[in-house]
Amino acid sequence: MMTFRTSIPTSVFRRALKASKSGEFKIKGLLARAETEKRRSVTRLSLRIIGIDPGLASTGWGLVDASGGRIRYVAHGSIETKADVSRADRLLFIYRSVLSLVSEWKPLESAMETLYFGRNVSSAMAVAEARGVISIALAGAGLEIREFTPNQIKNGVVGVSRADKQQVQEMVRIILGLKEIPKPDHAADALGAAICAAHAGKW
Repeated sequence: MMTFRTSIPTSVFRRALKASKSGEFKIKGLLARAETEKRRSVTRLSLRIIGIDPGLASTGWGLVDASGGRIRYVAHGSIETKADVSRADRLLFIYRSVLSLVSEWKPLESAMETLYFGRNVSSAMAVAEARGVISIALAGAGLEIREFTPNQIKNGVVGVSRADKQQVQEMVRIILGLKEIPKPDHAADALGAAICAAHAGKW
């Protein structure tokens, strides 16, 4: 089973949608923005950015709108796959889910953290594969992909390149005016990348 999760503030919940895909894939999410909000025109002073934190088991995503020097929260969630499904099918599900996100929310720009190869090379390779299909989906949809190092994201969100993970996530919450730190962690990290792109942006 693989799932697609969306988190949106309770105040804007309108309905829960459940859609089935062929085979054993299912996409589940809470999509609650008004149609006018999802399809509103984007002007030179407004830019919708999707941040993505790639992973094979869990890919976090988050959307913000940058307008007039302000950053507004839109939505966040995760794309989750299970280890008992073939890697090729897991990557295909991630690819299709990203395309679905772009079609639904219509961002104009995307942001991701640069790939870091640590001690666990096998884990990094899985992330690299997920990152590859995500990049293809975003580029194929015509989105610019902006990449930031971990220190650039920390500096762009917290203002300190040595900030720890908890500090970054707490500042994401504060900047976006949320009551709680976004969950899962991958989604909070994705919102951090989107905020970094907004702060470094051309809007």
